[in-house]
Amino acid sequence: MRAIRQTILVMLAFALLLGGVLIIVALVRDRPQDLPWTRLDLSQKVGAFTGRKIAGLTDDFAECRALLRAAGVAYTVLPPVRSGEQCGYADGVRFAPGGSRTIGFSPANLGTSCPVAAALAVWEWNVVQPAAQKHFGAQVVGIEHLGSYSCRRIYGRSSGDWSEHATADAVDVAAFRLSNGTRVSVLVDWSKGGEKAKFLREVRTGGCRLFSTVLSPDYNAAHRDHLHLDEAARGEMGWRTCR
Repeated sequence: MRAIRQTILVMLAFALLLGGVLIIVALVRDRPQDLPWTRLDLSQKVGAFTGRKIAGLTDDFAECRALLRAAGVAYTVLPPVRSGEQCGYADGVRFAPGGSRTIGFSPANLGTSCPVAAALAVWEWNVVQPAAQKHFGAQVVGIEHLGSYSCRRIYGRSSGDWSEHATADAVDVAAFRLSNGTRVSVLVDWSKGGEKAKFLREVRTGGCRLFSTVLSPDYNAAHRDHLHLDEAARGEMGWRTCR
């Protein structure tokens, strides 16, 4: 009788395990972005491993460019830049004017590392535009920035760790322009409350799923006028810092 009971328990455990596997497969079969071993698809909704897969592109420029093309993003490849031992990049791209599925940046000469460009595109489609519709009933038609590449250490100090800007692996976003003429500024609107402040916090938090580091005015005064977004392997402050 004891042996029969044990056999039944084993069978029940196996059935539960099999059922759990089938449920998981059913849940993720249309969401490959939720699996760590599937190839990244920038056109898919953000999944559990999307951000880590984008960060992993720092070592594969060819794959990053291929993923941009597959997602319908038009871009130009920037010539390599080298300045000393710590500064420069070899994987720079710039969104092409009027490129498919991209919005305008101001100034228009924004060049970033390819992984940052990939994260910016996915951020716009899945975070920024939905948030603009939610809070303003409008589209974002332009993003104002403070630049990407800058050969400097963190905070411009004379010593210490080098900034992710030194390799174009970061971009500082200052404001958003909407189709209804509204302008949402990090410097002006972050602390005012209302829909603009809610929008800014929503796009900040949404960016944390795609960028290694996201720093806002909540972090310190140095970020009072922008959102710092970087796609370093671990980020300036550690993996997945969101402040």
